[in-house]
Amino acid sequence: MGTISKYWIYGASGHGKVVLDCMNANNMQIAGYVDDDLSKKSFMNYPVYQSSIISVAVDKVIFGIGVNSIRKALAMKYNFNYLTVSHSSASVSPYSSIGRGSVVFHHCVIQSGSSIGIHCIINTKASIDHDCSIGDYVHVSPGAILCGNVTVDDLSWIGAGSVIIQGISIGKNVMIGAGSVIIRDVPDNVIVVGNPGKIIKHLPV
Repeated sequence: MGTISKYWIYGASGHGKVVLDCMNANNMQIAGYVDDDLSKKSFMNYPVYQSSIISVAVDKVIFGIGVNSIRKALAMKYNFNYLTVSHSSASVSPYSSIGRGSVVFHHCVIQSGSSIGIHCIINTKASIDHDCSIGDYVHVSPGAILCGNVTVDDLSWIGAGSVIIQGISIGKNVMIGAGSVIIRDVPDNVIVVGNPGKIIKHLPV
């Protein structure tokens, strides 16, 4: 175990492929994947291990898992040394902040004064304008646009290509449907779709 000193991706699935691309773009050496599916032995030409190998080695880990609740459950279970990764093509203001365990994918923009929580996903070509506040375990999907001063609370999922106008607050555990346009504040634990966005379902707390 003492010779293991590279980086690890927890989650050998589609999302984990894109995390690998981010890390490769930054010339980060990958030791392998970790996955709870014991049938997986290799993925993307890397070995797949059980979580015990990194819990002992205390190496640097990032989640390759797209589902917010699963990332949170694993982060609460394991006290790994979590990485923060931004793809080299992303434009991230030096006057913004990104929490541990978060990943910023290809061609994203994060503007000045914005803050990103822990274990978030800012997915391909997402745009987060000035002074936005993104909570923990949030997934901002590809092509989503958050205008200035938008707040998104923990565990929410902003759908692909959706637009949230300036000054809007999105509650906790919210799902915004793909292509939606949000012009009013959204409460906790709901699904919102459409243009303009409307609540179509209340989620369990």
